Amino acid sequence: MPPVKIEIRPYVNDDWDAIARIHDAARLDELRDSAGVEAFLTLAQTAEQEGLFDGQLWVAEVDGRVAAFVALDDDEVTWLYVDPQRYRQGIGRALLRHAVAAAGPRVEVTVLDGNPAAEALYAGEGFIVTETRTGRLVGNEAFTATGHIMHRDTATAPTGVAG
Repeated sequence: MPPVKIEIRPYVNDDWDAIARIHDAARLDELRDSAGVEAFLTLAQTAEQEGLFDGQLWVAEVDGRVAAFVALDDDEVTWLYVDPQRYRQGIGRALLRHAVAAAGPRVEVTVLDGNPAAEALYAGEGFIVTETRTGRLVGNEAFTATGHIMHRDTATAPTGVAG
């Protein structure tokens, strides 16, 4: 399969339906082997409470359609979701690199335990686990989850990793 052409641009209000659809599909994958799908809440239920619009928000378009989105707030990647039909096409990696380039020298992300694809993505971009915590699931505090806090320091990122 040839590489996809990815256009990254700032979020606009007309993107809401697309990012809600992407989040709601991909979030189920994220929760399946971590907190459990019973912990699922839609983007409409969590966006405001979890601060989706607190920082910078970008979308990735492929073939003129929104395929993924990423949010960065105070040098923390707070949201990164890719349409499940577009997994493993480099879209999440492109968005992550875009967010890292806009961040300061130290970037943070939290990855749920049980999400090895996300851990591998971040590790491949120079993030390392600096702490693991178990506690209330952000956005749905009725559930418990374990999260790996990962950091990437621009000065110590591996050679060849964008940033």
